[in-house]
Amino acid sequence: MSRLKTMVRNQNGVPPLAAGHSLCQGCGIPIVVRTVLDSIPGKKVVVNATGCLEVATTRFPTTAWNVPWMHVAFENTAAVASGVESAYRALRRRHVVDEEITFVAFAGDGGTYDIGMQALSGALERGHRFVFCCYDNEAYMNTGVQRSGATPFGASTTTSPTGSVGLGKLQQRKDMTAIAIAHHVPYVAQATASHWQDLSQKAERAGAANGPAFLNVLSDCPVGWGHEPREFKRILDAAVETRFWPLYEVVDGAYRLTYEPKERVPVEEWLRTQKRFAHLLKDENADLLAYIQRQIDEDWNALLGLCGRAVAA
Repeated sequence: MSRLKTMVRNQNGVPPLAAGHSLCQGCGIPIVVRTVLDSIPGKKVVVNATGCLEVATTRFPTTAWNVPWMHVAFENTAAVASGVESAYRALRRRHVVDEEITFVAFAGDGGTYDIGMQALSGALERGHRFVFCCYDNEAYMNTGVQRSGATPFGASTTTSPTGSVGLGKLQQRKDMTAIAIAHHVPYVAQATASHWQDLSQKAERAGAANGPAFLNVLSDCPVGWGHEPREFKRILDAAVETRFWPLYEVVDGAYRLTYEPKERVPVEEWLRTQKRFAHLLKDENADLLAYIQRQIDEDWNALLGLCGRAVAA
C-alpha cells in the first residue's frame, strides 16, 4: 500500500485516466494505463493508437483523459511520439520550455506487433526518449477478434477459427519483447495487468530511462478470450504461473527475472480458463497440447540462460 499511496497524480490531483470510459467489464486495459501513468512522476503527454483504448475513452463529446492526449492511426503511433518528443527537445534547447515532460505511447498488439511495427522499430533505433506501452490482448479485439501477430498458436479467432478443418491459429506468436531488445534500447520489460506492483516498478524505470523504453503488458479480453469478467486476474496470473508469459526486464542489455513461479504448472491450467483454447483440451488434440508445453519449457529455459540462471530440469 505504501507504493500505491506514493503514486504521482497529474497537476490537478486527479488520475490521468478517469472513470466514465466504456471499456468492457473485466478488461485489463484501464489497469495497465492507470498503473503506467500513475507510476511515472511529473507531467505526461499521451499518444494513443486507434484501438479499444482510444475508442472507449473518447466517446464524443466526452473524454476520460486528464492529461494532454493525441489520437493517431494504427501505423504511426511511434512516429508521432517521435515527432512530439523531438519538438519538445528543440524547445528545451531554446529555453522556450523548461519543465520535464514524459511522453508515453499506448497501442494494442495490432498497432505494435503488426501495423505499427515499422514506425516503432525506427523510433527505437533513432533513440527517441519516450515510453511505448503495448497492452497485449493477443488479437484485434476492437474490430472483431481477428488474429494478430501476438495471437498464440492454437487460439481460435474469427480469422483463425476452429472447426472440422480448423485448429485455430497455426503460427507461433511473435516475440515482440525480444524484437525490442534487439534494438539495444536502455529498457525493455514484460509485465501483466494482474501483477500491478511489478508493472508499476517497471513503468517507473521506463520513465526514467535515458532513451526509448518498451513495455509489453499482457492484458486480457473477456470477449475475445472467452471468460467471465470477474476471472480476469486469475487468468492473467495463470499465464505467469504456467510460464506462458514470464515477467522479466532487460536493463542496458542485462536480463533479470522479476518474478519466478514456485513450481512448474502445466500450461493447460492457463488454456482451460478460456474458450478460445477449449478445442486444445480434447483427447484428439493431445499432441498439440504437448507441443505447446514443450515450446513453453524451451522458451523458459532459454530465458533462464539469458538471466544467468541454471536451466530447469
